[in-house]
Amino acid sequence: MSHSDPSRRDFLRVVPAAAAAVALSDVLQPAEATAQTAPASNFTVFTAQEIQDDLKALAAAPGNKSLVDSKNFVAVLTTETAKSAKEFEWHEGRDHIFQILDGSTVYQLGGTPKNAHSTKPGEWLAPESADAKTVTLNKGDFIVIPRGTPHKRSTAGTVTLLLISPMGSASV
Repeated sequence: MSHSDPSRRDFLRVVPAAAAAVALSDVLQPAEATAQTAPASNFTVFTAQEIQDDLKALAAAPGNKSLVDSKNFVAVLTTETAKSAKEFEWHEGRDHIFQILDGSTVYQLGGTPKNAHSTKPGEWLAPESADAKTVTLNKGDFIVIPRGTPHKRSTAGTVTLLLISPMGSASV
């Protein structure tokens, strides 16, 4: 098989995100679910073709495509062009896991938030975060932002990313 085979590229682009989702599924199951003797029958499969169709639609009309929205986690495909967050955000009850599928974006991470305000229980914004670190993420890069970590994204060009955000208690 040639390295320029589009189906192979599509497969290799989708596999890391699928692996993360599978890995998280074990962590996110309630304790009583792991004690069951019968396998769980509640699962969702996203074929490579479905993902590619979603990515094409997002390329034509940037925005968000929710793949999963459950009480345990969300998974969202996002394409954005020339967009920058005005404030840092952080969350008490959820982590963020991002994989850059195409393009590039810049994150400012961590630091000490200044003039923070709560938008709703467990959700915070601040116009600045002293000593935040800047990281540029490119196609294929993967980042984990733990709950409570201030973060802010700025995209000069276009970026397409997958967000998986586990929610709930951090202790398992």
